[in-house]
Amino acid sequence: MSGRLDWRSGPAGPLRGSVGVPGDKSVSHRALMFAALADGNSRIRGFLEGEDTRATAAVLQQLGARIETPADGERVVHGVGLHGLRASAQALDCGNAGTGMRLLAGLLAGQAFDSTLIGDASLSKRPMRRVTDPLAAMGARIDTHDGLPPLRVRGGQRLHGIRYELPVASAQVKSALLLAGLYAEGETEVIEPHPTRDYTERMLAAFGWPIAFEPGRAKLSGGHALRATDVDVPADFSSAAFFLVAASIVPDSELRLSAVGLNPRRTGLLEALRLMGADIRVENARSSGGEPVGDIVVRHAPLHGVELPEALVPDMIDEFPALFVAAAVAKGNTVIRGAAELRVKESDRLATMATGLRALGITVDETPDGATIHGGTFAGGTVESLTDHRIAMSFAVAGLVAQAPVRINDCRHVATSFPGFMALANGCGFALDAIA
Repeated sequence: MSGRLDWRSGPAGPLRGSVGVPGDKSVSHRALMFAALADGNSRIRGFLEGEDTRATAAVLQQLGARIETPADGERVVHGVGLHGLRASAQALDCGNAGTGMRLLAGLLAGQAFDSTLIGDASLSKRPMRRVTDPLAAMGARIDTHDGLPPLRVRGGQRLHGIRYELPVASAQVKSALLLAGLYAEGETEVIEPHPTRDYTERMLAAFGWPIAFEPGRAKLSGGHALRATDVDVPADFSSAAFFLVAASIVPDSELRLSAVGLNPRRTGLLEALRLMGADIRVENARSSGGEPVGDIVVRHAPLHGVELPEALVPDMIDEFPALFVAAAVAKGNTVIRGAAELRVKESDRLATMATGLRALGITVDETPDGATIHGGTFAGGTVESLTDHRIAMSFAVAGLVAQAPVRINDCRHVATSFPGFMALANGCGFALDAIA
C-alpha cells in the first residue's frame, strides 16, 4: 500500500442511528481457508471486503483454489480438498495480515511443495517464532529471517501430532497448530493459559472435521476430510468496538449495532465497559453458522476508572486501543495489567497509545505489560498512528470529545480491517475528514 492519508477528527454532537459494521475479519480468513481445503463448493456471505482478507483470498487462488465474487461481501469457493493445493511459482503475499500469515504457515506446513510467505513492511517486523517453533515440534521446516518474515515453508515433511501448552494465549498460534494437525499423524492438542476465541474450532466442526474443544483446550486428529458448507460471517465485534466507545463517551448518544458477532472469547470489551459504567444491552440474540450474534444498543453514560480484571485481557486483545480512549475520559484511573501481547501487534500498541494519549493531554504511566491511564479531558493535537488501523480509528473516536480537532497521521491501513469506516462514522455523527 502506498500514499499518505491523514485524518482530522473534530468535536461532534450526539451520535445516532443504526450502524452495520463490516463482517468479522477473523471469521472471513478462516472461512476462505477451510472452504479451499474442503470437498465441494462453499458460499461465504458477509465476507469482509478488507485488504487483509482479500490478500488471503489471493494467496489461496495462487495455490489453485478458484474463488468467485458474485456480489460485494460474497464469495463462492471451489474447494480442492485437503491435498488439492498446488505450488505457486511466486511468493505468497499476505500484505498486512498477521492472521493470514500465521494460519497459512500451519496450513502450508503439511503440503508436498515449498512456499514462501511475505508481507508488507509492518508485517515483516512481527514475530513469527511463536508459531514456527511449535510447528517445528510437529515436524515442519520453516525458515525465518531471525524469527521474522519472510517464512520459507518446506514441503514434503511428515508431520506428527503434539500436545502443546501455549506460553502466551494466542488464537492465531492455536489455529495454525490445528491447521497443521489436519495433516499430521496422530492427535494434536493445544492447551491455553487463558481461553481465546474459538472460531477455528467451531468452523472446523461446521465443515465436518471431528474436533473436541472446550474453553482453553482443543484436540483433533489427522486423516479426515472437510466438506463444503455455507458460512454467514457475523459483523466484526472489533469494528463495532469503536462505535461502542464513541456512543458511550459522547453525551446524548444512542447507537444500534446490527448482527454483531458475540463469541464469548471475543467480547471482553463489553464486560470492561460495563464495569466502567457503560449503558450497553444486547437484543435479538441468536445463532448464525454456529456463532452467537446479536444487536447491540449503546447509550451515553458517565464512565469511571477500574482495575481491569486480567481474565478479560485475552478476550479483548484487539479492542485495547478503543478501551484506552474510554479510560482517558473516565473519572479516576484505569489500571491494565497482563497485556504484554499488545507490544507485538501491528505496532507496539501500549507504547503507541500511551504516546498519543499524552500528546492529547492525558497522563499515562506505562508498564511492561500494561498501563495506568489517568482520566481527564482531551486537548486537540496531533498523534501518530504508525500505520496501525486500530490506533487510527481509536483516535478518531477521541476527537469526538476533544476540546479542539485531533489530527491522526498516516491512516492508510484502516482499509485492511474496516473499509468505509469514514463514511459509516460520519453517517452516524462523527466529524471526520481526510486531509492533505
